[in-house]
Amino acid sequence: MTTHTTFAPPAMFHGVRVLMPGFMLCTVIAITATFVSDHYGGPQFLYALLIGIAFHFLADSEKCIPGIEASAKKLVRFGVALLGARIVATDVSDLGLVGVGALVGAVVLTITFGLLFARLLGLPPMLGLLSGGGTGICGISATLAISSTLPATRDNERYTLLTAIGVAIFSTVAMVLYPLVVKAAGLSVSEAGLFLGGSIHDVAQVVGAGLIISPEVGDAATLAKMFRVAMLMPVVVVLAMMFHAERKREHGANGKKTPVLPLFLVAFAALATLNSLGWIPEPVVALSSDVSRWCLVISIAALGVKTSLEKLAELGWKPIALLSGEALFVAAYMLAMVFVSRALA
Repeated sequence: MTTHTTFAPPAMFHGVRVLMPGFMLCTVIAITATFVSDHYGGPQFLYALLIGIAFHFLADSEKCIPGIEASAKKLVRFGVALLGARIVATDVSDLGLVGVGALVGAVVLTITFGLLFARLLGLPPMLGLLSGGGTGICGISATLAISSTLPATRDNERYTLLTAIGVAIFSTVAMVLYPLVVKAAGLSVSEAGLFLGGSIHDVAQVVGAGLIISPEVGDAATLAKMFRVAMLMPVVVVLAMMFHAERKREHGANGKKTPVLPLFLVAFAALATLNSLGWIPEPVVALSSDVSRWCLVISIAALGVKTSLEKLAELGWKPIALLSGEALFVAAYMLAMVFVSRALA
């Protein structure tokens, strides 16, 4: 009598197989968005969002749900962690004391303005926090990072997607219009870099706006923008600690214990420190930046798949007013700070 044994794949391979359909769907959307952006222009993130929304009918597919969920919630943390490899502490000295103060103020005041304006419009504080952080720090990357510290609810996902769409649109508009403001105001290279880097949402649009004027302005704007990206870590750390304390109060001592600082923030800080010390080779920094961007594009595609236009439309005109108000606020603030720095020089 012979016995037949069947090979049982390890649990890890089974988990990968379960995640693969949804993950591949989001990856194909990300590749498509990247192709369209590279060949026809326009923001890569916005294309990923819109194409993802077109595939919303797959959000209820049992085969795709696990991979879509993992791409939207887990992959974003990996992408944000890798952003730390782009931070160099020595860049701060190149901005000067006034420049650093202006950029810190832009982040703090824009988030505060977002919370207050959201309250004035009768919108949830969560939307004010997400939109203020996305506008004030570094666009969609900041929106996703802040979202990852908030309670995982359907409203959080909907507000995150809405903010991402608004940030992508306003950032693209700013890339086209703000160079005209620079010309009209007669700003110098350093002043133009501070204004563009401090007021435009996403890194890619900052670089684009600077290069419209000159390569020198492009470099100065990128430097200012990367300082705003560096502000992502302290802001998200503070939010993570606040929401950790809130969850602890709600669930008490018997609730599920979570770390005060999520692992992805620890990794972000570690990579920023290593790169500031010059211990990460340039090719590794470039690779980390590329991998980070791909992770974030795939994540935003997953958010698009999960969200329906019908639910977004239910929010009405107020979120648009909130996002446009925040964009105008940070632009006006940075322009005022440029003239203040000129007067102090």
